[in-house]
Amino acid sequence: PTVHTATAEDGSFLADMLVEAVNWSPQWKKKSRGRILADPTTGHYIAGWPQDTDLGVIAEASGIPAGAAWLRYRPASDPGYGFVSPDIPELTIGVAPQWRRRGIGRALLRAVAEQARHAGIRQISLSVERKNFAHRLYLSEGYQIVDSTGPQSDTMVKNLFV
Repeated sequence: PTVHTATAEDGSFLADMLVEAVNWSPQWKKKSRGRILADPTTGHYIAGWPQDTDLGVIAEASGIPAGAAWLRYRPASDPGYGFVSPDIPELTIGVAPQWRRRGIGRALLRAVAEQARHAGIRQISLSVERKNFAHRLYLSEGYQIVDSTGPQSDTMVKNLFV
């Protein structure tokens, strides 16, 4: 895949990838895009893209957008699922179903981490359900579990300067 920086024009595709991230399990009833974007617990990951401190990347395969990863800071008053601290941005990543298990997610993780390093960001957090196939990917890319008290998910952090 080729990876490039996400811009303001990519907001709609990032929203599509948020929908993919929320609906990752084929065993669940799919939530609609409208419902995901309107729900404050999920919509805040993309609402108003890009905010001043947002950064992200888009992966293309065969010239077609295949996935996206982006970082957003959340305040303690409106935390994300993977919230650790207001000074640690949270990762959102989504890969279109037809492109999963082909290295797109790994390419996105590496590219967004590199972008974050260049911006002086020291850590990235995320939340992932233990049953999600991406759980092993995050561990293999250096994310460490920092909170496993949730019934189904772990909060992970990657240290970018080690």
